[in-house]
Amino acid sequence: MQYGYTVIEGNIGAGKTSLTTRLAEELGAKLILEEFAENPFLPKFYEQPERYAFPVELSFLSERFSQLKRELMVKDLFAPQVLGDYFISKCQIFAKNNLPIDEYNLFLKMYEIVEASVPKPDLLIYLYQSVDQLLANIRKRGREYEQNITAEYLDNIQHQYLEFIRQHAHLRVVIVDTSKLDFVNNRSDYNFMKEVVTSPYNKGITRI
Repeated sequence: MQYGYTVIEGNIGAGKTSLTTRLAEELGAKLILEEFAENPFLPKFYEQPERYAFPVELSFLSERFSQLKRELMVKDLFAPQVLGDYFISKCQIFAKNNLPIDEYNLFLKMYEIVEASVPKPDLLIYLYQSVDQLLANIRKRGREYEQNITAEYLDNIQHQYLEFIRQHAHLRVVIVDTSKLDFVNNRSDYNFMKEVVTSPYNKGITRI
């Protein structure tokens, strides 16, 4: 790996956790995975989004901040490089999509305080997939509370990610179209993604 802190991001169902976990094991990197299963508001949000959007976003902000501060502040001599499947700005991306403007503005004040004290990734990989493929992946993994996620919702989240990337072109970002890749079951596709993650890049947006 070329960089100390690399994050693999993507929409719901893009395969970021599977890829990050496998890469960290092979590359000997410290692994940081999002602890979304422990959020008690998430299933409620998918059932009643208007009622539970603000508490789910606030709880994610708190949980992600605590985890990233804990994991990134402690240096591991045996795994000096870090590979994660989310970054703190994910909080802003989802909140902007899920909250009404007044709640979003309140959330943003808290987010900006938190975001300033968390290290930014040296490299951000964004896994782009078509909405149809994302829906198929979500159905396949079978999490009950995700089965009512709509194509419109996924499309909106994808738009928010790409808009965030466009507005942060000073970062080192690589957008990879993985719609025709199966890096979970196909070794050559996985090796391709491994090369993407371990290659050097200039700052700015690179599309692959």
